[in-house]
Amino acid sequence: MKKLIVVVTLVFIISCNNVVEKPDNLIDEDQMVDMIYDISLLDALKNQGVVSQVTYPTTSQFLKSKYKVDSLTFAKSSQYYAADYKKYKKMYEEVKQRLEEETKKINGGKPVAPNPEEGIVK
Repeated sequence: MKKLIVVVTLVFIISCNNVVEKPDNLIDEDQMVDMIYDISLLDALKNQGVVSQVTYPTTSQFLKSKYKVDSLTFAKSSQYYAADYKKYKKMYEEVKQRLEEETKKINGGKPVAPNPEEGIVK
């Protein structure tokens, strides 16, 4: 009985240690940041409805046309980087910083004032 408990415990520990293997065609970290940045801009344009007559490309179409990368390669690379929380967070902080810098340029050097009601559903 004790052996069974030890075996079950070991299997549980091993199965919880979910290590993501490095994909064969891993996108390099700097290019991944560029892709996340561009996808963020694309999603913002789609959600803002800036010009309703414009049909924006899907994310997979965009990745293929600009970066010559299919969506599966992007997803696997994203999953690989996400397994290392600190690295993934650093990548998204870099994207956030780039978006804020671009916003300052558009606003004539003025940062966007934070909106305390942002994200609140009324």
